[in-house]
Amino acid sequence: MSIIVKEIAFLLAAYLIGAIPFGLLIGFYNGVDIRKMGSGNIGATNVTRCCSPLLGKVCFGCDFVKGFVPTQITLLFFPDNPWIVLGAAACTVLGHMFPCYLKFKGGKGVSTAGGAMLAIAPVSVLAAAITWVVVFLWSRYVSVASIAAAIVIVASVWAGRLADLSFFSATAKSLPTVIFCTVLGVLAIVRHKSNIVRLMNGTENRFERKK
Repeated sequence: MSIIVKEIAFLLAAYLIGAIPFGLLIGFYNGVDIRKMGSGNIGATNVTRCCSPLLGKVCFGCDFVKGFVPTQITLLFFPDNPWIVLGAAACTVLGHMFPCYLKFKGGKGVSTAGGAMLAIAPVSVLAAAITWVVVFLWSRYVSVASIAAAIVIVASVWAGRLADLSFFSATAKSLPTVIFCTVLGVLAIVRHKSNIVRLMNGTENRFERKK
């Protein structure tokens, strides 16, 4: 198998894995079609609302892993080719956002992007995860927390490169990674356009604190 064919096979596999609609499958397992309930999204947040908090966590974990595993495996096979690694990461996220199994109508890709980026820039993902938790606990809006996390990832990779921070890996500080993370972060925010409109209109769904 030539190197080009091998690279294409890895990218295709990453897309097909990323396109697996775990949220929809979990909903079906619970007897519901989450595309017709709640926000209509196939992500963990809607699974939490339409099924249960436990199944929402399972969905998040599955979406996160399907981003991490293909990217990490590609990194192991192509340690000296950051472009193919970033390509695999991008394919997992694009697969989640535009799954071929669902006529290219998927989720927002935040969980899958987080998994993919954990393999590439773990420090940035850790910073984004902390930000997500803090913002969610403060606002109780998943969308606000996700947008804030996306912004932190972009800011952190740029800080790691420009300040040449020693605790960032060479891969995480490389220009291809910084550009990739920036595009991914912007795309994640754009995918929250409808949430931003609902936030401005005061109609966004909010997770209330348990009494």
